Amino acid sequence: MNAALTPAQVQFFDAVEQCVKIDTLGALNAKIAELTKQADAIKDELKDVASMSGQKVLVGASYVAAYTESNRSTVDWKAIAKELNIPVDLIAKHTKSTAVYSIKTTAI
Repeated sequence: MNAALTPAQVQFFDAVEQCVKIDTLGALNAKIAELTKQADAIKDELKDVASMSGQKVLVGASYVAAYTESNRSTVDWKAIAKELNIPVDLIAKHTKSTAVYSIKTTAI
């Protein structure tokens, strides 16, 4: 006999499923963090090899790594606005807002 689940039972199963998903996300984030750390260390080593040797393309058995250098410049718009005495309300009038979300996991 298949009895229908009560709302409390459904809520319990939803909570268990949510728990599993949260734990899976946390474990994946931990793996990603470790892999990113390893990848960054390898990139640093390859950067040193490429910059010291002048070799801009490094070849492995399955992949090729290309080394490039560039300079990035940014404009400090807040400092410019302050220096030019631009009113806060004018800045607010031309400021765009976008909704963003974030889910962070921490081990318990």
